[in-house]
Amino acid sequence: MTGRRSRNKGAQAERELAAMLSDELGFPIKRKLGQARDGGDDIQIGKYRLEVKRREALRLDDWCQQIEAASQPGEWPVVVYRRNGQPWRAVVPIELLIKAMREEL
Repeated sequence: MTGRRSRNKGAQAERELAAMLSDELGFPIKRKLGQARDGGDDIQIGKYRLEVKRREALRLDDWCQQIEAASQPGEWPVVVYRRNGQPWRAVVPIELLIKAMREEL
């Protein structure tokens, strides 16, 4: 895929996820513009920093490192990705999952 097509696909994925989250959370979610140039996250909702990927070939380690580098202490770095014909999935650091489970259980 060419650079332009790849960027367009990425932007479409960000819009798709933002729309889904807006519907589910009940308030508007917008993607950040210029984040690829700045090396930051694609969407931020409170303490949750989302790196959004729509790819067939997964590079989870690279993506996790990217969002972790962009996150500040106390924020949740989350990789959200989807392959063609598959549901959205999220990857979070295990210590944050354990923390959330402790608070919930």
